[in-house]
Amino acid sequence: VARCYNQDVSSSDVAQYAAPAALASAVLAFVVREWSTLYDLGVKIYDAFTRNRVDAPYEVLSFDLTLDLQDPQGKKATFTQRMKVRFLQDYVIAFHDHSWGDGNALADYAISPGQVVDQYREGERWNILVSLRRTMNRGETEEFHISRTATNGFTKREEWLQAETWLPTQHIRLCVRFPARRSSKKAWLMERSRHRTAQLSLDNLAVLPDGRTELIWERAKPRRGEIFTIRWEW
Repeated sequence: VARCYNQDVSSSDVAQYAAPAALASAVLAFVVREWSTLYDLGVKIYDAFTRNRVDAPYEVLSFDLTLDLQDPQGKKATFTQRMKVRFLQDYVIAFHDHSWGDGNALADYAISPGQVVDQYREGERWNILVSLRRTMNRGETEEFHISRTATNGFTKREEWLQAETWLPTQHIRLCVRFPARRSSKKAWLMERSRHRTAQLSLDNLAVLPDGRTELIWERAKPRRGEIFTIRWEW
């Protein structure tokens, strides 16, 4: 036997069911609007609860990377990197460095102090194992100077320079040095985890005595785990 019930729905009943839906819609709209702020807050809370846990061999006090494009065709470029670190663990004797890019991204590589003991390619990335030639302990600091040459790596109209902050980092500075006969027309900064792209102003593009130009970007206390990319047209 089938029975059918036909009941009137009062306005109070409609309000009862509509209120949760309206609340959920308002909460969703707030999260979408304030996503960047909520993400930063979550990172700070996570850091507060994990700050005493040592999960990195060292922290980067300053990271300064300069890309020098030595000819207008982008056939030869040199990377000069200065990195000052403070060790967070005892008995550290080596660390990994990385390089990547088009062309021959690792035509030449040198580091001081330290000695390259192995290097191998994994996909598009080169992994470089560096022996410190001594044992570093917690609290000690060291400044590394790294130079690298790339060939046929910047031959396109639009190119890029990338840096990662997988380790705790206090300050990062990126510089692209253009040849005298070919400077940047447009430039952008991309932050991968935030899915954010911002155009960089070229008003303060520095002009060097030899006619070359420099595009410089820097940030204090960058987010850990971020990948920063400077893209430019030239």
